[in-house]
Amino acid sequence: MTAEELRAFCLEQWSAVEEQPFGPETTVFKVGGKIFAISRLDEEPLTVSLKIDPDLGIQLRGAYDAVQPGYHLNKRHWVTLTLNADADDELVRGLLEDSHALVRPRPKRGRPAD
Repeated sequence: MTAEELRAFCLEQWSAVEEQPFGPETTVFKVGGKIFAISRLDEEPLTVSLKIDPDLGIQLRGAYDAVQPGYHLNKRHWVTLTLNADADDELVRGLLEDSHALVRPRPKRGRPAD
């Protein structure tokens, strides 16, 4: 996966926006004001940090060298993936979708009908 493919896939997610609140070298992708992916798109190797279910994060860190605890993030809830390593693009896309789903706003429940 290239940097442009990563950017495009992140922006395909529902209501996703791209920002650079930490300076021009770090790109964040948000939904509803919450970050679901962080990457330095011009660095090699290309990495992306994602929000993750803690139990899944433990499993993936044990199974893939490309999956490490989140760099400068909560190590329980974030992982950093090195792209084009031993985690294939399908896994990366799935984890991006999962990260987006974890942080996106949920619809508010209405009052029950009387």
